[in-house]
Amino acid sequence: MGRRGLSLCVAAILAIVLFAACLTASGARSSPSKAAAPSSNGGATVERVVDGDTIVVHVGGRRERVRLIGIDTPESVKPNTPVQCFAIEASNRTKSLLHPGTPVRLVGDVDQRDQYKRLLAYVYRANDNLFVNLALVHDGYAVPYTFPPNVAHANDFKEAASQARAAGVGLWSACPASHPRAVSPPA
Repeated sequence: MGRRGLSLCVAAILAIVLFAACLTASGARSSPSKAAAPSSNGGATVERVVDGDTIVVHVGGRRERVRLIGIDTPESVKPNTPVQCFAIEASNRTKSLLHPGTPVRLVGDVDQRDQYKRLLAYVYRANDNLFVNLALVHDGYAVPYTFPPNVAHANDFKEAASQARAAGVGLWSACPASHPRAVSPPA
């Protein structure tokens, strides 16, 4: 390749890199559902736990209701729904993992919000990097809830649920037949 060809090649690569950097800086996204992506570098603080799989955090100067992606806990506060078996225990477990004021890192997947406008996130405690979503499944307080396209950790959740079920921990021993997804975790 001649000197001119090499110069053109370098110029093309620089143009592509510059274009990608501009898209990133401008916040351009492939779909409108990503407009308010969770931070992948921290900056969120827990205000309170709503129930086993929903928390309220302060992030970027805003108060956000966050639904933990990929898991489901028995309902304890859903309107017109009775408190389900092991719901209070699941909620209390999440509260024990995420005290008010706990710094957390929120990591998104494909969809950034659910139908209720909650921010969707994989939640990690900032001080020890505990993957809260996975810990809840592993310890038997939650079951996998695969809702495509948010499937980055679906296999991890399925494996953790299989282990929890085999060990008979948490909801698997307390109420295996009463939770709709407790009997057979999604594939």
